[in-house]
Amino acid sequence: MEYFKQAAPQPPSVNQEIRDTVSRILSDVEREGLVAVRRYSEQFDGHSPPSFRMSQEEIARVTSEVEDSVARAIDFSLEQVKGFAALQRRTLVDFEAETLPGVTIGQKQIPVNAVGAYIPGGRYPITAAPAMTIGVPKAAGVPRVVACAPVQRGTGRINPSQLYGIVQSGADEIYTIGGAQAMAAMAFGLEGSPPLEAVDMLVGAGNAYVAEAKRQLFGVVGIDLLAGPTEICILADDSADPELVAADLLAQAEHGVNSQSVLITTSRPLAEAVTREIERQLAGLPTADAAGASWRDYGEIILVESDEEMARVSDRVASEHLEVQTRDPDWFLARLTNYGSLFLGRNAAVAYADKGIGTNHVLPTSRAARYTGGLWVGKFIKTVTWQRVADAANATVAPPFITMADTEGMVGHADSMRLRLRGASGD
Repeated sequence: MEYFKQAAPQPPSVNQEIRDTVSRILSDVEREGLVAVRRYSEQFDGHSPPSFRMSQEEIARVTSEVEDSVARAIDFSLEQVKGFAALQRRTLVDFEAETLPGVTIGQKQIPVNAVGAYIPGGRYPITAAPAMTIGVPKAAGVPRVVACAPVQRGTGRINPSQLYGIVQSGADEIYTIGGAQAMAAMAFGLEGSPPLEAVDMLVGAGNAYVAEAKRQLFGVVGIDLLAGPTEICILADDSADPELVAADLLAQAEHGVNSQSVLITTSRPLAEAVTREIERQLAGLPTADAAGASWRDYGEIILVESDEEMARVSDRVASEHLEVQTRDPDWFLARLTNYGSLFLGRNAAVAYADKGIGTNHVLPTSRAARYTGGLWVGKFIKTVTWQRVADAANATVAPPFITMADTEGMVGHADSMRLRLRGASGD
């Protein structure tokens, strides 16, 4: 393995100042409720409306500004994402089975009761975000989804296109709250008329403060995953088109100055051509301020000797998005194990999935793909188990388990089972 281009050492994504600030915000909102939310909203967003919850009239007024072509595009994205979520939902089934005579064991799928979805603002108003974090839990059967989104500074309102997506995705309540204070509000609840009742789970991407809030709130509520800056890795051989490879690397790099873009290739000529292409495309890219800095500091090109080595290095990188632009993408599909989502062939652009081709764009970063996949419909469903034991089955299951309990010294457990065994024998 050879680094044709290597990223500079990177500082930690979350420093102590962020941890302390988030901890203070969460504590204040838990103790003070709406007063603290209003204070931080004024401080960070210049926003302090009479009510943070949007009324139907306000929603209708803002979304009326969305152009028909944009609305149709968002509707198309939502249809694809919810359709794929529905297909996934069919794989989660209830069942029961008699595992021993008189012992019936089963599982049941129960949607989470309430989800809080954070819709990020920041550099870009991501219009596909609501489909991923509101539409998917709705497809899972979640009865109540609360949406929080920051207002655009100076306007006092959520971006109209994002708001349209939030509404179309099925949000039951919409609040104009951003940042860590939004996560705290959904986790702890807020007084008001009507009140914001606490949710059971928080989902959605955001800046470092939002991500840290999710980390600190885990346990109080469930979370989807801890997603950091976006990542792309492309596996390519000499059959790949340098122009496409460069465009896909820059597409992710434009997310922000700390996005990671990696090319792993068996071809030195391709590495050279992609490097030239990136410089050429950056010269005409309106988002070159972010994409250029990201590629300069976080971009990497790794040269390897074989497809086998390319697969090994890729699994070590464990990227959020993994494109395969080689002669035989299916060879890699059969072998790769660590990635958030896989994109096979020259036409499977990450950009399609970012905007809503069907799979969810909330995915593991920072090598978390080694142990988890991304957000999906099953994340919003609790697979719970149940059991039923007939009288006659006590004679089968009680003796070995009584022996285990006696060995452990757990007398109460043993007595609990002996009573049932005694009853089964008629003593």
